[in-house]
Amino acid sequence: MRNDNQKQPIIVTVAQQKGGAGKTTMALQLAVAWQKQGHKVALIDIDPQGSANAWSHVRAKALAEAYEGPEVVSITGWRMVGELSRLQQFGFDIIIVDSPPRAEAEVCIAVRSSDICVIPLQASPMDVWATKPTLQFCFREKVPALLVMNRINMRTKLASKMIEEAQLLGAEVSEQTIGSRVAFQSSLAEGMGVVETEPYSDAAKEIDALAAEVLKRAKAKSKKSAFSKAA
Repeated sequence: MRNDNQKQPIIVTVAQQKGGAGKTTMALQLAVAWQKQGHKVALIDIDPQGSANAWSHVRAKALAEAYEGPEVVSITGWRMVGELSRLQQFGFDIIIVDSPPRAEAEVCIAVRSSDICVIPLQASPMDVWATKPTLQFCFREKVPALLVMNRINMRTKLASKMIEEAQLLGAEVSEQTIGSRVAFQSSLAEGMGVVETEPYSDAAKEIDALAAEVLKRAKAKSKKSAFSKAA
C-alpha cells in the first residue's frame, strides 16, 4: 500500500510478447539515460533470462567504487508488487520493469502497476501482429501504451508502412524512433549505456529523446490519476 507522504516514483514497464524485439536493451538504455540525467533509477528484472541482472554485474565490476546505479533487482513476476512497495521506501524517481515475453500473468501484473507501458516493435509484420496481446493488457488495465519503433531504418518503404500499421493498433506511437545501431549493444557489453560510451552519437541522441518523451507522457498520466483520486 502506498503512503501518501512518500515520494511516488514513475513506474515504466517495458513489455512485448514477441521475443527478440529489443525489450531489455531498450529498458537498460533508458535506465542509464535517466540515471545520467540525475534521476534515482531502479530496474526490476522479472524476465527469467535475467539479462538485465547479468548486465548489472558487468557494470558493477566496470565501475567498482564509482558505481551509483541504476539499481537492478532480479525477481519472479509474482513478487513484483511487493518489490515496488519496498523500493518506494528508498526514494527512487523512476522504476523500470523489464518484463518477460510470452508470460501473460507476469506481464499483466507489471502493466497494472505502471504509469506507462513502453512497447518496442521492429519494422516487420510479425512484430506488429505480436504486439496486440500486450496492448490488450494495457487497454484492459487503462494504462497508456507507447509503441516505439525499434531497430528501424527510416529510409526504407517498409519502415513507413509498419509505422502506419502500428498507428492503426489504437495506441500512441512515439515521435522518436530507435535506429539499428551497433553502439547500443557495444555499450551494454561494457556494462554501460550508449549515453555514457558515445554521448554525442546519434544513438545517444535517440535514447535521450525517447527518455524525455516517455517521462513526459508518464508524468501526464500520473497527474491525471492524482486529479481523479482528488475528485
